[in-house]
Amino acid sequence: MLYIQFPSCVKLLTGFIYSQEQVYTDTKKILQKKFGEIDFESDCFSFRYTDYYAKEMGTALFRRFVSFKKLIFPDDIVKLKLACIKIEKKFSLKDKRTINIDPGYLNEAKLVLATTKDFCHRIYLGRGVYAEVTLCYRKDNFVDLDTTYPDYRTPEYKAIFLTMRNIYRSQIK
Repeated sequence: MLYIQFPSCVKLLTGFIYSQEQVYTDTKKILQKKFGEIDFESDCFSFRYTDYYAKEMGTALFRRFVSFKKLIFPDDIVKLKLACIKIEKKFSLKDKRTINIDPGYLNEAKLVLATTKDFCHRIYLGRGVYAEVTLCYRKDNFVDLDTTYPDYRTPEYKAIFLTMRNIYRSQIK
């Protein structure tokens, strides 16, 4: 093809893992200042799918998701991931995070997460950030991939992402 096709804007979302509600609330306020108005906030879930964060953050952890009204370009995810890392450092105590912030985006076809860890299914975007397609949208629902995290496989999480996708679809019409 002789012409470059640029992507459409996507819906920015952020996942949080934390132990203290006040840290979540303070983090959310900072993200609103940086990324704009929140148009969806999930309920709070107990996070019990892995012990990966236990040494750093403890074992009584919670999970939430938010999405933002302002749409972004997909390649903006690099600078947004780096901004989230700075916020995590701001709330760290003795070099241990008190909140994990995972930015990503969705469009009509997929949910993408940003990470700083390389693996065979992740694509390097630059500045130490990789992208991972975590869920694909097919036949009226999000479907798992072999590499989808256990919590993202749950009906509760998929319902959240379907809600965000519906908001996104209303924005792009």
